[in-house]
Amino acid sequence: MNDLAVRLDQLRGSVPPVRHNARTIAALTANPGCARRAILDAAAIDKTTVARELGFPSQFGQSQFAITRGNEFERMVKANGCAELIALLRDKLGLSIPEVALSDLSEVGDNSSTTLRYQRTRQLLARALESGEGTMFDHPMLRIDIAGAAAYLEPDVVAIQLAGQFYVVEIKSFAVIDGQADPTQVAAAARQSAVYVLALRQMVCELGGSGDDVSHNAILVCAKDFTNRPTAELVDLRKQLGVIERQLSRMTSISSLLETLPEELTFEPGEGLGEAIADLPARYAPECMSSCELAFLCREQARACGSLDVLGRGVCDQLGGIERVDLVLGLARGTVTAGPEFADIAQILRRAHALSEELAG
Repeated sequence: MNDLAVRLDQLRGSVPPVRHNARTIAALTANPGCARRAILDAAAIDKTTVARELGFPSQFGQSQFAITRGNEFERMVKANGCAELIALLRDKLGLSIPEVALSDLSEVGDNSSTTLRYQRTRQLLARALESGEGTMFDHPMLRIDIAGAAAYLEPDVVAIQLAGQFYVVEIKSFAVIDGQADPTQVAAAARQSAVYVLALRQMVCELGGSGDDVSHNAILVCAKDFTNRPTAELVDLRKQLGVIERQLSRMTSISSLLETLPEELTFEPGEGLGEAIADLPARYAPECMSSCELAFLCREQARACGSLDVLGRGVCDQLGGIERVDLVLGLARGTVTAGPEFADIAQILRRAHALSEELAG
């Protein structure tokens, strides 16, 4: 175990690690400047538990009904050796799969160890790259680097065709009605699939292959119309791949962030948890409310210190360099003298304030 892994284990304390998934990584890349989330995610700390312990429980996520329906739909699609899925790939998408060898990687010899499943996935993918045989992998274990720390991921299915190209298959239970699906749900599925594609490309390249061996098209399997029957479509992920890859590359190194923290710092549940979290600088934005378990805590802290972040990134960008609401109000009212770097912004704010007073009067 390297020094980084030891330090991250120390931060987590005696609490078991939580496993990353594509949703959490896609959410992380949406706010790459947040050191708080970056460190907690790198240390595999359960942010839901942290938020609840500090009195700010998260209020988003899938309902138990939606989770159950999704699991049942996936089981149906994969029943009888993925018969439904194979038929969709052949008939609906016209992919050439004359023979199928299905490998179940959810366990390896009754052992569900993440490391063992990852090594077995590498072994089977290496064999597939060498032989070019058409093979399907059920719940493979992939890995992707996030700011110097490894995160393990588990896509629904990875299929390799005779042409030698891998496809990520994402199974979702939301409906496609008359050929149309909810754009928000499709976009979320595309972002998650893009994370899987990047992780798969990383593994394939490590095995001597090329990133081009993994298709930029994901296969999205959804429920058709108002039935529980599946349908499939190819989804072009090039835009999502570019965004996520760029944001991951811009994230601050975890090692550099850890150097700024006290050596004795730990996030063990208890009286010191609030102070420990406060030591991590956050970058709150209203968008965090739909993607981060700590959003309510960070919003309260941002409000308490008068941070301009609570008004959104659009406002922050327009008022570049000004970080506090009271300073914005002071510049608008003329009670605060602006430095030369804020002269243009101060003039605009004073004009806006004068117009507001005129309309109010």
